Amino acid sequence: ANIFSAGIETHGLNENAVKTMKRDGIDISSYNSNNVNEYNNINFDFVITVCDNANESCPLFFSKNSIRIHQNFIDQSKIIKSKNILKDFDNCRDEIKKFSKEFKNKFF
Repeated sequence: ANIFSAGIETHGLNENAVKTMKRDGIDISSYNSNNVNEYNNINFDFVITVCDNANESCPLFFSKNSIRIHQNFIDQSKIIKSKNILKDFDNCRDEIKKFSKEFKNKFF
């Protein structure tokens, strides 16, 4: 299976996201921030939006056979005035991990 990740805006990698993933044993420091428009010609089986803003603004470029799933997570790029930003990022990562495992169990 091919998995792509993109947003409706590109901001580059968030340093706190890199640190959070590293604490979970995953190095994303060489990853890119991609825009959904880079994937206009791909017929996706699933399109998963992960924040309410993306759900409302995501372009309808995918094939009509795509299954669209929406699961709102805290937008990590908006976490800036937190008393414990690393814990907030870890919580978000853990929510995404849980959702991903449930998605895999349901569809594969």
